[in-house]
Amino acid sequence: MTRTAPIRSDFIDRIRVMLTMLVILHHTSIMYGGDGGWYLRFPHDDKLSKVLLTMMCAVDQSFFMGMFFLLAGYFTPASLLRKGMGGFVRDRLVRLGIPLLFFSFILGPFTIALADTRGGSGIWQRWAQLIQDGVINPGPLWFAYALLIFSGAYLLIHPLITGIGKTWSERSLSHRNLLTLIAVWGCGAFLLRLWVPTGQEIGYLQIGFFSSYILLFFGGAAAAEQRLLEKITPALARPWLVVSILTIPTLMVYAILSGALRGVKFDVHGGWTLPALFYAYWEAFVGTGIMLMLLWRTRIATAPSALWQVMAPQCFGAFIVHPPVVVAVGLCVQPLQLHPLAMFALAGSASVAISFSIAAGLRRLPLLRHIL
Repeated sequence: MTRTAPIRSDFIDRIRVMLTMLVILHHTSIMYGGDGGWYLRFPHDDKLSKVLLTMMCAVDQSFFMGMFFLLAGYFTPASLLRKGMGGFVRDRLVRLGIPLLFFSFILGPFTIALADTRGGSGIWQRWAQLIQDGVINPGPLWFAYALLIFSGAYLLIHPLITGIGKTWSERSLSHRNLLTLIAVWGCGAFLLRLWVPTGQEIGYLQIGFFSSYILLFFGGAAAAEQRLLEKITPALARPWLVVSILTIPTLMVYAILSGALRGVKFDVHGGWTLPALFYAYWEAFVGTGIMLMLLWRTRIATAPSALWQVMAPQCFGAFIVHPPVVVAVGLCVQPLQLHPLAMFALAGSASVAISFSIAAGLRRLPLLRHIL
C-alpha cells in the first residue's frame, strides 16, 4: 500500500450513519409485512402495506449490506498497513469477534425470548432456557462473522489485491467497467442461489447474497490504492442513478404481469427460473446506481455537520443493540393498533433514536469504547 491509503472522511461517516439507520428501519419493516426473516412479525391483511414494505426491503437489500462491505474493504488495506499483521488480527478479533460472540450467545437468545413474550412466555425463564440449551443466534452480527472470514482471506491475497489496485486509475471508473461489475454480480448471484436460495442459510450466512458482498469487499480494498471511492463524478453517478430509479418498479411490474396478484407464485429466491434470473440482475442494476449516488452526493454535501459527527461513532453499537430494541418497541406500540405503515413509521423512528442513544451510553464505558 502507498501513503495515499484512505483516511476517515466526513462523507463516509454520513454514509455509515444512513446505512445503519436503514438497517434498523429495514428490520422494522419486516415486522410489519416486509419480506425477510426477523424475530417478530405482526400479521395483518393490508396488501398495500405488504407490497410497499416488501419493495422497500428489496431495494434495501440491493445495496445496503453490500455498501457496508464496500466501505469495510476500502479501509482494510490502510488498517493492515498501520497496524501490521499481528495488530490487524488482534483488532479484528476484538472489534468483530467479541461482539459476535456476545450477540450469538447472550443478546441473540435474549431477543428471541423477548419476541416470545407475545405468545405468553416469561422472558427471563425463556432466556435462561435458551442459554441452557446452547442456542446460538448471531442475528445481524452475521456481518461481523462474514467480515472476519473476508479479513482472513484478505491477509492471504492482499499482495494480489494491491497489485490489481495499482493498475486502476480514475479512468477505471467507466460505464463499461460498471456494466462488467453488474454482469458478474448478477451471474454470481443467480448461480449461488441455485445452491442456496435467498432466505436460506449455511453456517448462519445467507450465501445467496454473497456475490455482491465478495465483489464489493475486495473491490473496495483494491480501490483504496487510488482512493477511487472519493473520485466518483456526477457524469458517472447520474446516469446510473436514473437507471436504478427506472429499474426499481420493473420488479413489481414483472410480478403483476406474472399473475402474482391472482395468487400465481412469483419466486425470485432461486432456481432455474426467469424470475430468479431477473431478480439477480435487478438487484445489481438497482444497487449500483444507489451506491454511486451515495458516494457522489454525500461527498459534495455542505460543510461537516455536528449531528453526523456525533452519530457516526455510535453506528456499530447501534447496529449491535438494535434487534432487541426493535422487538421491544414493536411490543410496546402494538396496542395502538394503527395502520401498518403508521406502526412502521412510529416503531422505526423510535428504534433508530433508542438504538443510537444506547450505543452512545455504552461507548462512555472505557472498555466498550475500544470495541464499539
